Order: sequence, then C-alpha cells, then structure tokens
Amino acid sequence: MEDVTDSVFRQVILRCGAPDIFFTEFTNVEGLRSVGRDKVAHRLQFTPSEQPLIAQLWGDKPENYYAIAQELSAQGFAGIDINMGCPVRKKVRRGACSGLINFPDHASEIIKATQEGSGGLPVSVKTRCGVSHWVTEEWIGHLLKHQLAAITVHGRIAKEMSHFPARWDEIALAVQLRNHLSPATKIIGNGDVSSYQDGLDKIQQFGVDGVMIGRGIFKNPWIFDPKIDPEHKTIEERMDLLIYHVELFDQTWGTSKNFHLLKKFFKIYVHGLPNAGELRDQLVRVENIQQALELARTIKATHAS
Repeated sequence: MEDVTDSVFRQVILRCGAPDIFFTEFTNVEGLRSVGRDKVAHRLQFTPSEQPLIAQLWGDKPENYYAIAQELSAQGFAGIDINMGCPVRKKVRRGACSGLINFPDHASEIIKATQEGSGGLPVSVKTRCGVSHWVTEEWIGHLLKHQLAAITVHGRIAKEMSHFPARWDEIALAVQLRNHLSPATKIIGNGDVSSYQDGLDKIQQFGVDGVMIGRGIFKNPWIFDPKIDPEHKTIEERMDLLIYHVELFDQTWGTSKNFHLLKKFFKIYVHGLPNAGELRDQLVRVENIQQALELARTIKATHAS
C-alpha cells in the first residue's frame, strides 16, 4: 500500500507478528528509470529482518520492467510482483495497474519482460476481476497462460474501489481456472479479510492457497499472530508500539519523508478503545516527531494501571 507498507511499518508489524510474506509499496518502473529515481527508490528500501520480501512494481513500458527486474534480482528480494490491481483512476486511464485488464496483450508483454529480466526470481501478479465490469474468467484465464508463480486476486472490479464487499465467489472461480489451466500457479485471495481465523476460513471455503491482508492491518496490527487478542492489548502496550514506530520513522527517514505521513497510522494504536475518537483527535493534531512522542508518553502515563 502506497505510503503505508514501507520498511518502517513492516518492522512495526514484525514486532506484532510476522506474515509469511511481505510486499513493498508499489513502485513505478518509469520513475526508477528516470532522473528522479531517488524520489522513488526509497520504496524498495528494506532491512534483512523483513524477508521474505516481494518487490511490487507498476508502470507502462515493458523495457523498464525488464531493466528493473534485472536490478532487483541482485538486491536480495524474494520475488517480483506486478501491480495490475490499483484502481486509482488516473493510473487506470493511462492503461496502467487495473487499466491493464483492458489491454491483455500489453499486459502479456510486461509479464514476459519481467520474467526475462528477473534472473529466475518468482514473478507474480496482483489484480482485480475487471475495470468497469466483471471479466474474471477471461482475464484470469489470460494471466494463467504465463506460468506465473502466483496471482493475487482482489474480489472487486476497479470502479468499485473498496466501497463494496469483496466477491469471494469470483476468487473461487479463479481457483477453478487455475486448477484447469496452470496447476502450479498459486492463487492468493484478497479483500475483506478481517482476522487470522477469517483468513483460514476463506482458504478452506474458497480453495485459495493463501490470503493477502491490506486495509485490515489498520484495525489490528497483531492480525498475523493468532495467539494475540487485540482487545487485551493495554493502552500502555499500544503507546509503546506507537513510540517505537515514531522513533523508527525518525531514525530511518529523518527529514526525507514528511512527518505528516505518520498520521494515517495513529488510528491503528487506538482502534477499539472506549475513548478512541478523543485519543485519535489528540494524536492527529501533533505537528512533529517530538510532539508525537511527548503525547504518546503522556497518554501512556495517564492510563497506566
């Protein structure tokens, strides 16, 4: 997720319970091949503790995918994922991300270029089931021709954004197509996975090989550890995690990233608390690292048991 799943946040999640696989923020191959590369490359920064880590790419030009895949194969990533699922309209209109669903031949060129440049790294695709209407059978069937390591299927079409419930029956259709056309390709389901147990239930019910969790992390950063009940996490524990997050952000990015990017995370640490709204209002009013740390420590001390 853009401006979310960076190296710092992945390290925060490691403290809570590691997933089987991490993904980077989605990173533009054109940007990585431009004079402005330094403004983009931070999206691929990682520490050894974050493995296995998949580099997620998006863009227009197959030759740029090929060149960047060559670079990534030497940088220690566990695989390369091509984003054909982001529903942001300006990207879709230019025929990138979910827009590639409308241009299957061009999507094939991108996949082949990435596979050729990957140096043997697994190549996967994250996608939706259509742009303005459902084309699950045609589109997933097309992707399955490419012997991808995995396809992550988000159970919505692009125009729905995240405003409607994910249709897991369409994801189950992708599984059926996989079984017939490319048995070695893993199908990962994505959309409205609310808990660890919910993920296991969906694996059992719909036949997917795994689930991807995105927005669900904002309600429960401990979602990958089934032994932890977030309702039992004290406010002291939550503020300790927030302090760790803020300090690590400062140590890692300094002034190279805008402090205000942190504010989107603050709701994570108060979600489910009786006074969550009040605490969140206090947190989003801070203006710098020092104020954030002072407030988190004050909240912790005020609510200490």
